[in-house]
Amino acid sequence: MLGELSLAGGFAAGLASSMHCVGMCGGIASSLTLSLSPNGSRADRVRVLLFAQLGRIIAYTLAGAALAAIGTSLYFGFDRAEAHHVMRWAGALVLVYIGFSVMGWAPALSGLDRLGQGVHRFMGARLGGAFHAASPVLAGLVWGLLPCGMVYAALLYALLSGSAVSGGLVMLGFGLGTLPAVTAAALG
Repeated sequence: MLGELSLAGGFAAGLASSMHCVGMCGGIASSLTLSLSPNGSRADRVRVLLFAQLGRIIAYTLAGAALAAIGTSLYFGFDRAEAHHVMRWAGALVLVYIGFSVMGWAPALSGLDRLGQGVHRFMGARLGGAFHAASPVLAGLVWGLLPCGMVYAALLYALLSGSAVSGGLVMLGFGLGTLPAVTAAALG
């Protein structure tokens, strides 16, 4: 019963997030679909989109399960007011750094792009065609780890769900709830 409530609650949160997801993830979904299937048919693009979405939902589910498994005990062990204060300052500093980087006043984080390209080349050489076939799911896994306020809210719900299974179900439901809007935005 608790698992059903977690899945349904996550699904409802995903549906409620639909307008946000269209604006934030619609473009990501479209660009992944077009870049991973540039000359493909419409059916091939839909397949790539669905596999990328599968990767995104897997990332959400794993994050929810992990956070609920270790986070619940950690969260209740800290002084929440102090932890909130530290996290607020850390978030502010990251935003300031990103702003300075965009204005050219701080080094860009383009080294991460080069690192990602090196990993891609290494994996491609080792796995060959299997890496290319799995690339939509891998891209979806990375997509699922991008910063998003709605995902953070759902992860807080998963954190408070009380168990890894419930946390994973919350995030599985959330991902499934966002699926119709993101798919429609990407194919629209």
